[in-house]
Amino acid sequence: MVTRKRLRAILNTLALYALAALLIGYFGVNAYSGDRGLKAKEDIDRQTAAFTADLGRLQREHAQWERRIALLKSDDLDPDMLDERARALLDYVDPNELIMMVDPKPEPVAAPTPSTRPLN
Repeated sequence: MVTRKRLRAILNTLALYALAALLIGYFGVNAYSGDRGLKAKEDIDRQTAAFTADLGRLQREHAQWERRIALLKSDDLDPDMLDERARALLDYVDPNELIMMVDPKPEPVAAPTPSTRPLN
């Protein structure tokens, strides 16, 4: 009879320790990989760095466009910018000008295939 009470007390203690260990493990795993865990924080930090770099690029592009727009305003109109925009919009070319056409995306050139015909 005494041994059963002692065995029950030991098993109850072990069960409580096991339950506590499982709860600590559960919360520990969720603290690392949960929706608001350490891994999610690293992902958010990585996204923040990428968005910050993208924001810096967009701000530089915005400043460049602001400068170009300022050159086209009527109070301090730059004649070169006006000439460039007029030629681009109207497709105008002076007969005495030399024009060089540049392809923005050159197509890849295929490797020549060896000819099987004999040369005469």
